[in-house]
Amino acid sequence: MLSNIRVVLVGTSHPGNIGSVARAMKTMGLSNLYLAEPRCEPDGQSVALAAGACDILKELKTVGSMEEAIRDCSLVIATSARSRTLDWPMLDPRQAGEKLAVESFNGPVAMVFGRENHGLNNEELQRCHYHLSIPANPEYSSLNLAQAVQLVCYETRMAWLAGQHKPVDDIQYPSSEDHERFFAHLEQTLSRTGFIIKNHPGQVMTKLRRLFTKARIETHEMNILRGILTSVDKKVGDGDK
Repeated sequence: MLSNIRVVLVGTSHPGNIGSVARAMKTMGLSNLYLAEPRCEPDGQSVALAAGACDILKELKTVGSMEEAIRDCSLVIATSARSRTLDWPMLDPRQAGEKLAVESFNGPVAMVFGRENHGLNNEELQRCHYHLSIPANPEYSSLNLAQAVQLVCYETRMAWLAGQHKPVDDIQYPSSEDHERFFAHLEQTLSRTGFIIKNHPGQVMTKLRRLFTKARIETHEMNILRGILTSVDKKVGDGDK
């Protein structure tokens, strides 16, 4: 199941960090590394800092966006050090490790780390089910990228070793791609009914994203919701005739 756990680095700008992350992952038994829209490529410095984890560098996948990196993942946890005006479900590293270990049993899951200088933007954070904050010393909370990855990978491995990778039930969650299709369908339907102003959804869709993300809807529940939206679409269409 550890092979289903994906580490996604977004907009990485320092080759050395890629190598250090590979080393951090391999020491904890993880090997699935994605670079999303990186600003650099692995080089000699990456290899040097990987310190024997060059196999991870060789097999890493480079994609054009975070969306592409998490498309097939049913659980996505993003690191976020900044306070947000719109609260999102939060985890600490131990809680994140437990969820990653459990849900990786059924398919791909991802932990996402942002840019070295300013992390993930709001749009990227809203594509994730949970935000993770490391409770470091508030007077000196300076963690580099590899250290943050190491902490989360360690907690994930500890949960896996404790047997927490065994699912407690047979719940199936939709992929990130299915979530985005649902939100697009929801916005389209609410625009057609006049609930939100077309092309100007404002904060409504952001709040609805948070609502459904907090609820953590299952695959069959999403199918029901999509059916309801389709039914509304048909009624609205009949009314236009």
